[in-house]
Amino acid sequence: MPYKKEELLLGADVPIDKEFALYLSGLNNTDVFELFTLSNRMRLSFKGNKIDLCSIVNAKSGACPEDCFFCAQSSRSKADIKVYPLLDKGRILEAAIAAKENGVKRFCIVTSGKKPSKREMDEICIFISEIKALGLLPCATLGMLNYTELEQLKDAGLHRYHHNLETSEAFFREICTTHTYKEKLRTIEAARSLGLSICSGGIFGLGELWEDRIDMAVALKGLGVDSIPINFLTPIKGTPFGDRDLLSPLEALKIIAIYRLILPQCEIRVCGGRPSTLRELHPYIFLAGADGLLLGNYLTTAGRNPQDDLQMIKDLGLEL
Repeated sequence: MPYKKEELLLGADVPIDKEFALYLSGLNNTDVFELFTLSNRMRLSFKGNKIDLCSIVNAKSGACPEDCFFCAQSSRSKADIKVYPLLDKGRILEAAIAAKENGVKRFCIVTSGKKPSKREMDEICIFISEIKALGLLPCATLGMLNYTELEQLKDAGLHRYHHNLETSEAFFREICTTHTYKEKLRTIEAARSLGLSICSGGIFGLGELWEDRIDMAVALKGLGVDSIPINFLTPIKGTPFGDRDLLSPLEALKIIAIYRLILPQCEIRVCGGRPSTLRELHPYIFLAGADGLLLGNYLTTAGRNPQDDLQMIKDLGLEL
């Protein structure tokens, strides 16, 4: 159905449905800024002026048996990256302390592979306890864990489990064949049943349609997730998606805005790919509705200088 431009400024405190989201996805040129007016109002209504910061450590890199087409660590990748086993506690805590000094309150341990071994899990639980003792909220991204494994992490002090859907269920087979979308759902549901906070989102620019993007947002809403990381594909030479084009900055911002409108109560956290995709429009992520950032480097690609991000937040009159 058609919508009048003035309708974009109404109901800023009410989540939008899939039909309206699809309409908004077609906005172009100056009309996109009308969309940002709505998404910014929604952010202020539900999240105020606070920006939530997190950081990660790539605690085990490369040699992953999974075949995610976008990932430099996957079995399909020939990318030139560092490959190493699980880092020791000293390296993990060094990264956590540096993150805390930059104002970060959430710190996430990330490992490559389908899931850690029993020995690695025991070590990671020690890391989690130590991170919590630093006054940080411990998070983890460890693959497709089951209820018992997640319970072990929770007992060690884990606050939040991160496990991306990556894209819609319909498009998932176009980006990975070694595990299924339903396996991902089982891990998220197990973590939620334990009372863990859930972080789940995806990567945009994989070749998906707008309907795929909106379907993932609707799925995340149904799962009751707390935080949604929005990543933009950084094409890495040596991966199957190494020759893909970057999304345009306005397309990326439109994704943030529509996710804010569908999921007003969630943290909308902009993560991987933001420096190369957003370019000079970087500060617009907050106008588009984001209330969270991943500060520092990503898994196999560099992020922005944390001090630049902190200065941007300050210059915009936002708070940590």
